[in-house]
Amino acid sequence: MKPWQLPLLPERPYLGLLKPVASAATSQTVLPTGQFMWTIEHETIRGVTPAMLCWWFETLGETMEYRGTTYPRYLLWHPRDHIHWELAARSPTGGTGQGAQFRIVEAFGANPTFYVDSTEVVEKLDEEGISLVRRIAGVEVFRLEHRFGFASDGASYHSRMVVGAASGMARRIFNRVVRPMLFTQAMGAAWLTHNVEEVGMFEHLLPPLYAARNGGNA
Repeated sequence: MKPWQLPLLPERPYLGLLKPVASAATSQTVLPTGQFMWTIEHETIRGVTPAMLCWWFETLGETMEYRGTTYPRYLLWHPRDHIHWELAARSPTGGTGQGAQFRIVEAFGANPTFYVDSTEVVEKLDEEGISLVRRIAGVEVFRLEHRFGFASDGASYHSRMVVGAASGMARRIFNRVVRPMLFTQAMGAAWLTHNVEEVGMFEHLLPPLYAARNGGNA
């Protein structure tokens, strides 16, 4: 795979204002296993439905036009932090669903210290949400879940990220020594802000894009 190096890409156009982290309810917890867990209960995503969110992740690798210029959709989802996305491996059915692998390259807050280049397996993708998992030697060391639901004027969106080994003989060593080298508490705090910002961007990005799918005939 092509390595992506700093400096980061220049910022792209903002389709709307970034929501502040204070707009969501967030938490950071150390689990009894030594894993770190971060959660976000996002503000309602106005004008968006669970079906639209599912479609977004199914078509994340496609492009979109904005003011006469064509951009990868991923780069407009967070114009400052996102660097690259690719479908590293297709699902057994040939798409982006269960069994596919997403490669995600980003830097939270455009800070090189919080640079991430990681590939995760899609464990779930449907109108209920998406789950991304990474395993090393068969042991789960990373899990990111987003759950979608209906709200009165849009969609609810709940996020949960867990970093560290939940099981295995080397769990304690991994969580105390290796995990901090892969993903620090400071990175987790920066991720909270990053995720609130990108999820908030759905209000500006997704409704017109979804309405225009298939030439506006679907």
